[in-house]
Amino acid sequence: MSDYLIKATAFQGTVRAYAIQSTNTVEEARRRHDTWATASAALGRTITITTMMGAMLKGEDKLTVKLEGDGPTGPIIADANAKGEVRGYITQPHVDFDLNSNGKLDVARAVGTSGSLSVVKDLGLRDHFTGQVPIVSGEVSEDFTYYFATSEQVPSAVGAGVLVNPDHTILAAGGFIVQVMPGATEETIDQIEKQIANIPPISSLIREGKSPEDIVTDLFGKDQVKILERMPIQFLCKCSMDRIKNAIRSLGDDEIDQMIKEDGGAEATCHFCNEQYKLTESDLESLKQTGENK
Repeated sequence: MSDYLIKATAFQGTVRAYAIQSTNTVEEARRRHDTWATASAALGRTITITTMMGAMLKGEDKLTVKLEGDGPTGPIIADANAKGEVRGYITQPHVDFDLNSNGKLDVARAVGTSGSLSVVKDLGLRDHFTGQVPIVSGEVSEDFTYYFATSEQVPSAVGAGVLVNPDHTILAAGGFIVQVMPGATEETIDQIEKQIANIPPISSLIREGKSPEDIVTDLFGKDQVKILERMPIQFLCKCSMDRIKNAIRSLGDDEIDQMIKEDGGAEATCHFCNEQYKLTESDLESLKQTGENK
């Protein structure tokens, strides 16, 4: 089944919810970056949540998330837009540990429990919106929950999970974001808190075949939920050979001459998708000859 997310409301619009199945998207990130199990879970949770945050945007708006803890994975970066497109990478992909005391992948140990989570939103304005909060647990979901409450002043519950096969491929991945809007009653809030506290791990639900619609229905009850939109999602990077060439062209003829003399060509790797681009000496000459700086 293809990955997708849903947007929904509940309790007469006083609660907003997003739920996502992201198994294939996280697997694509794992394949591209060759992540080991614990690193896959950390990157997968971040990508899953970032995708849902992107779905909160409109038009050509986009955002960048950076989770930078003091653990061995180093910074985790993810980009998403309002079209369901996401990309991301983890600085050190070959990180894995024994399961933690709860029998789960030890994401907090990999990410670290000290550091920061920052979100930069490009809303098409002159200045970007930037929010930053300290990491509170390193488990990723809890850190985003704290971000929403502190930086955006929106009471939220964030959940994301990734199950990894013995061969390190992704078995299941998904998540949800529930946000309480003005007008929600204390009774509604209490009910949601109880349901979220008792819901099984989201990745286990995805593995069992539960859909995003099933997840929000389990949280709120069938009679309370109104599905607003169903959106396909995918791992998609905007890098291309043309962009690489334009970047090299902008360096100027002298720098290109030095590449030709010292290396006989050039190689570039996209951080976000790990795609490699190779340019021959002839390719570089052509950039120099056609460049505007000539």
